[in-house]
Amino acid sequence: MLLRLPGLIDPHVHLREPGSPHKEDFGSGTAAALAGGFTAVLAMPNTQPPLTDQASLALAQRAAQSKAYCDYALYLGAGVENVDSAIEQSHQVCGLKMYLDQTYGSLRLDSLNVLYDHVSKWPHTKPIAAHAEGISLAAILLLAGLHSKPLHICHVSRKDEIILIRAAKEKGYPVTCEVTPHHLFLSEEDIPHIGANRSEVRPRLATKKDQQALWDNLEFIDCFATDHAPHTLEEKDSDNPPPGFPGLETALGLLLTAVKEKRLSLEDLMARMVTHPRRIFHLPEQPETEVQVDTGASWEVRAANFHSRCGWTPFEGMKLRGKVRQVTLRGNVVYKDSEVRASAGYGMDLMFAN
Repeated sequence: MLLRLPGLIDPHVHLREPGSPHKEDFGSGTAAALAGGFTAVLAMPNTQPPLTDQASLALAQRAAQSKAYCDYALYLGAGVENVDSAIEQSHQVCGLKMYLDQTYGSLRLDSLNVLYDHVSKWPHTKPIAAHAEGISLAAILLLAGLHSKPLHICHVSRKDEIILIRAAKEKGYPVTCEVTPHHLFLSEEDIPHIGANRSEVRPRLATKKDQQALWDNLEFIDCFATDHAPHTLEEKDSDNPPPGFPGLETALGLLLTAVKEKRLSLEDLMARMVTHPRRIFHLPEQPETEVQVDTGASWEVRAANFHSRCGWTPFEGMKLRGKVRQVTLRGNVVYKDSEVRASAGYGMDLMFAN
């Protein structure tokens, strides 16, 4: 059966450009996005250099303009030095990203004063997206609530966190959240199979009880986001493996498999991969855009066949349902039968699309 879907939106990807194109760049990353059924991706700012000012933002904008195959938008990173200047770039980005816990890169915020100032000064028109776990989650919920600022919590992974977000939502806090496929489909029990080094990810893989709590509270989860975070196999197998999983090319297959198993509905999937991300991040419609998926096709995950540059996946060998056959973006066929048909640079920056 051929299923026609709107173009999917991934609100959380790492494309590693500028700084580490050997892991991924806007070309390989957006090719992977199309292969996974995504026609828009929102790229994180923990690059080298991090995207914290106009000069660094321009580096990523130029790379994306010349290489991206699908549409995209960029986040601005919240740092110690850009509390006052961040608002000047707010119209160019989809949100302000705050790193409040251990992560990859140099953007972690440890100062309560800096955190308070960023939240109070950032405009209400764009969301604050936060990597916040445990106690830091409670802190950013309080600050965003005090200032009535829209807050989006990234990659929720534990029971106590989704319960706290649920309580905040029920109290009327302006908070949304996302969960990754790897936290929905993998737990710490999978680490021996994946390998200790390759299992390094932030937030870490959690317990089966944490995983089940995400499924049990699905109605309070607004988005599915891959947190596509590619590193090469050599880096993952080193003595100091960087955290992160690739995810763009497996997310839809995992979630469609869950639909077939009746763990969620197709309406659930569309709400969290199209409707809610567009609303939360104020993204424009993509006219004449659709993804054709063969729902009867089963396939085995093999990283060797992926468009992503990193060359591995924690889901290697898993059998999934639903194969992306064709993607049309703004009236043009940009992907068909495992081949990217778009020209490099066809993707548009959605912040300048109107």
